[in-house]
Amino acid sequence: PILRLHRSPMLTRNCFLLFLWFYFEQSSASPIHSPPQPQSRLGKDHPRSLVGPSPGRHGGNTFQRVKRGWVWNQFFVLEEYMGSEPQYVGKLHTDLDKGDSGVKYTLSGDGAGSIFTIDQTTGDIHALQSLDREEKPYYTLRAQAVDIDTGRALEPESEFVIKVQDINDNEPKFLEGPYTASVPEMSPVGTYVTRVTATDADDPTYGNSARVVYSILHGQPYFSVDAKTGDIRTALPNMDREVKELYQVLIQAKDMGGQLGGLAGTTTVNISLSDVNDNPPRFSKSIFHLKVPESSAVGSPIGRIKAHDLDIGKNAEIDYNIVPGDGGAMFDISTNEHNQEGVIVLKRPLDYEMKKTYTFKVEASNTHLDPRFHNFGPFKDMAMVKIYVLDVDEPPVFSQSSYSMDVDEDTPVGLIIGSVTAQDLDVGSSPVRYSIDWKRDLDSFFDIDPVEGTISTNELLDRESIAQHNISIVATKINNPVLSSRVAVTIHVNDVNEFPPEFAIPYETFVCESAKVGQVIQVISAKDRDLPPAGQKFTYKSAQDDQKTKNFTVRDFGNNTAGIVTLHSGFRRRTQELYEVAVVISDSGYPSQSSTSTLTVRVCFCDSDGSLLTCNAEAIFLPVGLSTGALIAILMCIVILLAIVVLYVGVKRQKKKETLMTSKEDIRDNVIHYDDEGGGEEDTHAFDMGTLRNPKAIKNNLKGILSGIFFCYLFSVLFCFFLTA
Repeated sequence: PILRLHRSPMLTRNCFLLFLWFYFEQSSASPIHSPPQPQSRLGKDHPRSLVGPSPGRHGGNTFQRVKRGWVWNQFFVLEEYMGSEPQYVGKLHTDLDKGDSGVKYTLSGDGAGSIFTIDQTTGDIHALQSLDREEKPYYTLRAQAVDIDTGRALEPESEFVIKVQDINDNEPKFLEGPYTASVPEMSPVGTYVTRVTATDADDPTYGNSARVVYSILHGQPYFSVDAKTGDIRTALPNMDREVKELYQVLIQAKDMGGQLGGLAGTTTVNISLSDVNDNPPRFSKSIFHLKVPESSAVGSPIGRIKAHDLDIGKNAEIDYNIVPGDGGAMFDISTNEHNQEGVIVLKRPLDYEMKKTYTFKVEASNTHLDPRFHNFGPFKDMAMVKIYVLDVDEPPVFSQSSYSMDVDEDTPVGLIIGSVTAQDLDVGSSPVRYSIDWKRDLDSFFDIDPVEGTISTNELLDRESIAQHNISIVATKINNPVLSSRVAVTIHVNDVNEFPPEFAIPYETFVCESAKVGQVIQVISAKDRDLPPAGQKFTYKSAQDDQKTKNFTVRDFGNNTAGIVTLHSGFRRRTQELYEVAVVISDSGYPSQSSTSTLTVRVCFCDSDGSLLTCNAEAIFLPVGLSTGALIAILMCIVILLAIVVLYVGVKRQKKKETLMTSKEDIRDNVIHYDDEGGGEEDTHAFDMGTLRNPKAIKNNLKGILSGIFFCYLFSVLFCFFLTA
């Protein structure tokens, strides 16, 4: 049995191409079963066979073809159908249908019953709605033939596709428009600007409905567009941004390859010319006149000039430079980054009385040059600047920026120690009056003559109290007291040698009893409250009264220090504990000052290396060379030795008593007398009666006692030796 498919005659055109598309689509989607072959144009159907496994001649599984009764194909339906009747799609038919209405055709799948309907008796398929391919390009349905009486399926259910055939119903659209682009000015012809892209929703695989062609409607002759790619390029050379900066270009995209009847869409492209450095800076005039007061501070701006550049951004940045020449050394120029003005700054002080005018040249040039436009000429310009110095009534000017003076301490009051000078440099040359700026009470030490400017002492000066005075002198113009100036005066008070030297620190000196002749027992130094001009020099010697004792002398080392030296040995604390040494110290000032200082020397006990052990009185009675620990050890040894002697004497007496007892009769029992009552039979275990009856045992015990005494003595001797060591 065969189910035939009949197409509408109006769709037979182009069916072969559409069938090939569906054929390859089904091949890629179903790798196991091949899609059915298409029906011939005359309606002759070719039966299809399925390939499946079957037993072979040797019992194995082989593949053989199994006939199938369904012959189906792809249907086509026009989109946007506007007819009054449902659109005929095609017809399904099976060979089992004898025309007696015994076969019923059913349809299921996408849109079955709502979009597509089938005549159950004839198998005719119609589209009930107008379809849009851009919403859904094809529909997959399933068809089946069943017995109308029993409902038994006459053939297996199979799928087929109804594809919506495209028509040109969508115009191209620029999804990213309107566009904004930029291209450098002065660009050559053909310079790429940007690309526009239009999208057509129609089927690009069918006809020319989606084939888009670009053209320019507005923007010529400045720009052009590529018909295929949509690339926009420059069409005129040397477009100048300073002449025209913004361009609006209208681009059209038309489908059907641009043919008549195609649909079109447009977009706007706003193109701006970006700046390049193709214009040099130019001054608006050739000479600039500036007026500057002579009182202007160094480093302050005194005027501004500007060169104009038609470019913008970094291409308009300008460097200003003063051309070396007359007057240029007095000024400097820099660029204001915000408005590109040249700011002229005062480099040195101005003086109207010295020079009234200055003239110099200023050059303005671009910071960033473009080598492509060097042939346009030099990118710089020059102008003349003339500065007029204005006279200003100024305060008096001192002859020096600061003054320094010296005065000796104890200088008599009223003595002139120096002077200051100030004058008015203005044309009027007003007289000047001087005064001291009384800031502190210490300024009262000095006075100044208001006319002459001489400074004199007002009080006695003491360098040890204040070594330096800082005062401020004010000079004021008589004809304009508001104008005044100040100058700092430093007065150094010179030292006068008025204080004698003395010991630098209090010294605690000792001499060892074992000191040798000529030994230095103390190094001394001195200090002086006077301020030496170039380093003080001290000398040391013994006083005349100290020469009689002949115990110590003073040795001057020549480096502002001296040493106390012994003249003999054998110092003993029991003879004399303290000595006084008089030292005469002199300075090198004028007049020379000297003083006598007394040094106390204590006799002390020292070890063999000369290190101090003690200066206490009880140390006299200690043996030489023994420490306190050693003396304690010796005393312990003496006590132990006395204990041994006492034990030895006791043992001797006991031996003598035993000798007398052995010379008499052999008396075994000894009567022991004691005052305590006996304990009865229990006392017989308290004494070893055999020992009491045996004199030899007593002798052996005495020998043991003597041996213990000997070893105890030996141990005490070793212990004493260890402690003394």
